[in-house]
Amino acid sequence: MQSRTPLFADFADLMTDAFSAAQAAGEEARAVLRAQAERVAGEMDLVSRDEVEALRARLDAAHADIESLKARLAALEAAARPKPAARKPAAKRTAAKKSN
Repeated sequence: MQSRTPLFADFADLMTDAFSAAQAAGEEARAVLRAQAERVAGEMDLVSRDEVEALRARLDAAHADIESLKARLAALEAAARPKPAARKPAAKRTAAKKSN
């Protein structure tokens, strides 16, 4: 009894070769698409995640500085406002009016 007939052996070899060729073509297509995507991304002048994180840190620091400067400005403005004069008691005011 034959374990493999020549027809099935040839068919199995053909399918193995076809699978290998399809796999190689898929890998080649993947490599071409990756190279194309990298080229397009390079032309778009994109920034890296590290650059974005560094910019975010600088922005947070600037925001904190602005908030502290706002608080200082409010304190200085409050200190610069003229304070209302203390009111004289009624008896002193009437005496001051009579002398005029």
